[in-house]
Amino acid sequence: MVGLVTLAAAGVFLFVLVHAVWYAPEEEGAAVAPPSSSGSSTPTVIASAKDVPVRLSIPSINVDTNIQDVGIGKTGNMAVPSNYTDVGWYRYGTLPGVVGSAVIDGHVDNGFGLDAVFKHISDLKPGDDIYLQAQSGEELHFVVEDVETYAAADVPLQELFTRADKARLNLITCAGQWEPDQDAYDHRTVVYAVLA
Repeated sequence: MVGLVTLAAAGVFLFVLVHAVWYAPEEEGAAVAPPSSSGSSTPTVIASAKDVPVRLSIPSINVDTNIQDVGIGKTGNMAVPSNYTDVGWYRYGTLPGVVGSAVIDGHVDNGFGLDAVFKHISDLKPGDDIYLQAQSGEELHFVVEDVETYAAADVPLQELFTRADKARLNLITCAGQWEPDQDAYDHRTVVYAVLA
């Protein structure tokens, strides 16, 4: 009996380990390709160090985390944070608080299936508060306008990255089912917020 339990435990451990190896941070996250700058209606804003966002807080879902600045990953998509507890601001896009679409991504879970930083962003509702703190200490207050879930291939990239009518903050994470053959989730959840 002990041998059977040990064998079962080893099997579970091996399954979790294999999933964790396949589920590397570089491969999961926003997994969307930002529009090329030539097609963008929002110029890239070069931020000084004091303007860069460093902290994200979403009180209604108990998020209070560091912000990494991320660029383009090796697959050509927006890169993701290097861990499961931080979020990533797309540094080639709009600076938060400036007219345009600032984009922040984060993981939905980790390689062991445990909740990651953006596990509950689909629970956000219009009117919920989001706060960003810049390196300078300045705090920006955003309010959720809408929450949408899209098939991964149907994420509206222009809406996500290049709307230039207001100072916007868009959060994105994976959703839906894990597709082992694609090494990714099949949907994305996007939270659209505006500067209060």
